[in-house]
Amino acid sequence: MTVTAHINRIGTALPPFDVHEAFMRFVGDLIEDERQARLFRRMVGRAGISHRWSYVEPVENPNRFLADKAGFYTPGAFPTTGARMARYEALAPGFAGRAIDALGLSPAERAGITHLVVASCTGFVAPGLDQLIMAEAGLDPSVERTVVGFMGCYAAVNALRLAHHFVRSEASARVLVVNLELCTLHFQQTTDLERILSMLIFGDGCAAALVTAEAEGLALKDFRAATIDDSADAITWRIGDQGFDMHLSGEVPGKIQRALAHEAERNDKGGLMRGTRADDYALWAVHAGGRTILDAVEAGLELDGAALGRSRAVLNDCGNMSSATLMFVLARMLGDVADGRAPRGAPGMAMAFGPGLAAESFRFSTV
Repeated sequence: MTVTAHINRIGTALPPFDVHEAFMRFVGDLIEDERQARLFRRMVGRAGISHRWSYVEPVENPNRFLADKAGFYTPGAFPTTGARMARYEALAPGFAGRAIDALGLSPAERAGITHLVVASCTGFVAPGLDQLIMAEAGLDPSVERTVVGFMGCYAAVNALRLAHHFVRSEASARVLVVNLELCTLHFQQTTDLERILSMLIFGDGCAAALVTAEAEGLALKDFRAATIDDSADAITWRIGDQGFDMHLSGEVPGKIQRALAHEAERNDKGGLMRGTRADDYALWAVHAGGRTILDAVEAGLELDGAALGRSRAVLNDCGNMSSATLMFVLARMLGDVADGRAPRGAPGMAMAFGPGLAAESFRFSTV
């Protein structure tokens, strides 16, 4: 008999400081060209984001706006990649511990974890984040560890895929999946408007999920990936001398919309929609990569205007937290099921997009 893996619970954590308004003021000082400054302000108003969270504490003084209280982002003296990685190493384990605590695991449940899967693309350290999390959370040293590294926004799906396979191959497996991103460690000092607009959407977040064979939460059905042709340079994430350099092309939403419209039109079993139609799914969990990304998914698949409500709410409240974002959407869905605001036994589709340009997806049903 085939075992079905379930996301039983999801715990989430955010840093203490809301930096969205401070970022807009700070960047407003950096943009000297008035035409570009007006365009930036217009894009801010259309971003669909009210809050983004960070461990960077915003502060202002009478002479000049400083990005943070510790001077980490002092204008003209932005930190090196080494300094950013040192801060990642210092902050990440405790951040993960908060998300794991939010799962509400009993001592017996914590002791019973058999596998740990960690996804992150915003920092590197050795001993790895997986080992640091094990020590922080007090997990058994014999827990099997896997790191999903530098895959970007769709890494949540890849991490869940691993958990899915672990549970299917070993029914007693109890998998802890952690998605941790400190995106605001990679803010760049630049006057390039496209790069500034890319930074406008990102915040920090961490999610921890428990995946087991127990029939509770979200039942994972299948996973599928697809790559859009001629789009490898649309999203890039490279290590530079002053942090990680993000490139997010303005062509990404259009490429996604056209690709999804093609998938919906061809509608065969080998496609991303697996021979089904969008209206076959009562629930949608789509990575909140940005307002235009969600608009593209909605238009490409001709979804009802309310279908991506949870994704838009996460974007508004937290911004794009890279691989953690989809888990925040799924956490809200689990909460709605528990409170009776979403039906049990309903079919769902989850999607996330990232470098490649690729889409990762899985189907699920509420239990």
